[in-house]
Amino acid sequence: MAISMKALVVVGLVVVGLISMASAGPGIATFYTEYVPSACYGFEDQGVMIAAASPKIYNDGAACGRMYNVRCTGPTNQGIPQPCRGNGFTVKVVDLCPGCQGSALDLSQEAFSQIADPDAGRIHIEFN
Repeated sequence: MAISMKALVVVGLVVVGLISMASAGPGIATFYTEYVPSACYGFEDQGVMIAAASPKIYNDGAACGRMYNVRCTGPTNQGIPQPCRGNGFTVKVVDLCPGCQGSALDLSQEAFSQIADPDAGRIHIEFN
C-alpha cells in the first residue's frame, strides 16, 4: 500500500511538533530595556524581540543567535496573580545576563509584554 507524500509530510510535522513540545524547558523570565551594546553583537541593532541568557544558557557565547520559543506559564509572586497573556513567541539570544540564575531569560521589555503583564516583573516560562 502506497502512502501519499502529503500524508508523510503531515505525519512528519506532527512528530516534530511533539518532539518540540517534549523538549520545552521550564525557566524564569524578567525584562530589560537597554539593548545595545550586547555581548553577542556589540552595537549592532538586533531589533526588539531579543533576550539575554543566564550564564548556564549563554554557555560562553554558544547561545548567541539561538532562537527560543517562549511562553508564560504563571506568576512567581502574589503581586500579579495572573500575569500571562497571549501565546508564545520567538526571541533571539543577543546578550549575557550575568545576574540571572539557572534557566533564566532576561527578555526585552517588548518581548516580555507580548506574553505577560510587565508589572509582574518576573514570571515562570517554558522555552525551547
